[in-house]
Amino acid sequence: MSSSGTPQPLSLMFLLGMGMASERINCPSRCSCQYLEVNCTGQQLQEFPASIPLDTRQLILAANNVSYLPAVELSFLADLVYLDCRKNLLGDDLDFTFIGMAKLIYLDLSFNNLTQVTFSTFSHLLSLVVLKISDNPNLVSIEKDAFTNNTWLRHLDVSRTGLTYLDTSTVRDLPHLRFLGLSNNLWHCNCSFLDFITWMTESSVHFPDVDNITCYTPEGLRSLKMPSVEAQLHFSCLTQLYKQDYIFLCLVGFCIFFAGTMVAWLAGICAVIYEVHTSKGEEEGEEEEDT
Repeated sequence: MSSSGTPQPLSLMFLLGMGMASERINCPSRCSCQYLEVNCTGQQLQEFPASIPLDTRQLILAANNVSYLPAVELSFLADLVYLDCRKNLLGDDLDFTFIGMAKLIYLDLSFNNLTQVTFSTFSHLLSLVVLKISDNPNLVSIEKDAFTNNTWLRHLDVSRTGLTYLDTSTVRDLPHLRFLGLSNNLWHCNCSFLDFITWMTESSVHFPDVDNITCYTPEGLRSLKMPSVEAQLHFSCLTQLYKQDYIFLCLVGFCIFFAGTMVAWLAGICAVIYEVHTSKGEEEGEEEEDT
């Protein structure tokens, strides 16, 4: 018994009940909340949920219809380490969206409508370890320096997108990268992509579903596994001359021919002038002897 005559267990139950009620009040509508976690999976949400507790560490918005992530509201969730937004309608521009989320470790944006990744898209996620942007069929561009600030990135998945090219330095300069998903993309295996394919064969990074990392173009290499075409591509890139190469060689040949012609012409003029000058000197000498 306490000094007020109320059993302590009842007091504890009352306090716990108040805490649970408070938690339910702070939980966003149509979402479920546990300790430091908010789960809004499959609730047909059209917008980012309001009234998310500021101490939330894990936020799951999977399988909804959210098309926009508000940077201001996300910046209030400064302790967030896990964000799952797969299977939504996120598209075009995510630049500066994650500006206040320096602690975020896990980000899943797969199965959305992303079209590009620039330096400003993920540059503020300094602690990011896992990034999934697979299954974005409209994703056609990842800038060369897109992950420059994500030095802790260990797991990157860009499978099943519209990518045809990825600069080697984009992934080669990630010191902790161990897992890179590249399968079922529209890779264009030309001479510009040879450096990336060579890096794949020499890298210690793990490439899952490697049997489906194949060339899409050119036609002669379609469906061939990318690492295995390195020798073939290397040979063709060393021996193949493109239209611009022939034009360049023709220009060089013309310049050499023109320069040679000019030198020969100038040499001829000089020889004529010398011959005329010599002849005049001999004639003047003979006239002096006659006088």
